[in-house]
Amino acid sequence: MISGIQQSWRLAGRSIELAPPCIMGVLNITPDSFSDGGSFLAIDRAVDRALAMVDEGAGIIDIGGESTRPFAEALSEADELSRVLPVIEKLAPRLSVPISVDTYKAGVARAALDAGAEIVNDISSLTFDPEMAGVVAAADAGVVLMHTRGRPDAMQTNTVYADLVKEITVFFEDALERCDKAGIARARVALDPGIGFGKDIQGNLEILRRLAEFSGFDCPLLVGTSRKSFIGAVLDRKVDARIFGTAATVAAAVLHGASIIRVHDVSQMRDVAIMAQAIRDGYAPPQAA
Repeated sequence: MISGIQQSWRLAGRSIELAPPCIMGVLNITPDSFSDGGSFLAIDRAVDRALAMVDEGAGIIDIGGESTRPFAEALSEADELSRVLPVIEKLAPRLSVPISVDTYKAGVARAALDAGAEIVNDISSLTFDPEMAGVVAAADAGVVLMHTRGRPDAMQTNTVYADLVKEITVFFEDALERCDKAGIARARVALDPGIGFGKDIQGNLEILRRLAEFSGFDCPLLVGTSRKSFIGAVLDRKVDARIFGTAATVAAAVLHGASIIRVHDVSQMRDVAIMAQAIRDGYAPPQAA
C-alpha cells in the first residue's frame, strides 16, 4: 500500500470511510458546464439525479451552481444561491450521504452548510473570498483545497511550470497553514491537485503519474478528471464519448493514491475505483455475517 493513503475523512457529524475509494458524484446546477450544462437546472430533475447517483454508489454528492470550466465568467452570489440552495434544502433530509457544495464564495458556503451541506469544495483553497476559512471553521465542515492558477476566466493562460509537482506541493503547504491559522483541523481537509485548472495536457498527465508524491500530507487525495478536455485531446473524443478515457484516469489515480474520485458516471467509475484499489492493496473477501 502507498504510505499516507487516508482511510477516513472527518466531517462535523460523521466520518466518511475511504476504503474502497469514495465516489463523489457531480451535480451541476448550471446552464453552461462543459459536460452537462443545463441538464439539471430544474429542481426536481436535480434531486432525482442526486438520488440516482447514491443508488449507483456515490458516497458524496457535489453540488455546484457556477461553472468553473476554463474561461467561464463569474456568477453573482445571489444567482449561485438561487440555483443550489433549493436543491440542497430538498436533498438534505433525504440523502444518507454527505452533500458537498462546490463554491469559492463564503456566502454561498454559509447558506449551503446551514441548509445541510457538510463539505465545502473550494477551487481556490480559501483564497478567493477572505471570509471562507472562517465559515468552514465555524461549521467544522470538511473542506477540499484545490490547486489552481488564477480564476477560471484566466487560469488557462498560464500553464507553464518549472516544476509542476513542486509548485503544487508548496501551494498545499501554504493552504494547510491557512487552515491551521483558521482553526480547521487537518483531519477535515482533502487535497485536490486541480487537474484541468491552470494545467496543459502534459501537466494533467504528469499529475496522474506523480500523484503519490502528495501522499505525505496525511490528507485524502481527491482527483477529478471526469470527461475533461485533456482526455478528449489524447483520444480525439467529444465530451459524450470520454467514458473509457475517464476510466483509465480513474484507475491511474487510485493506483497512485487517490481515495476520493469526482465523476459524472458514478456506477461505472465506482467499479473502476474498486478494481484499481484491489490491484493496489490486495483483495480481502467480505466477512460472513
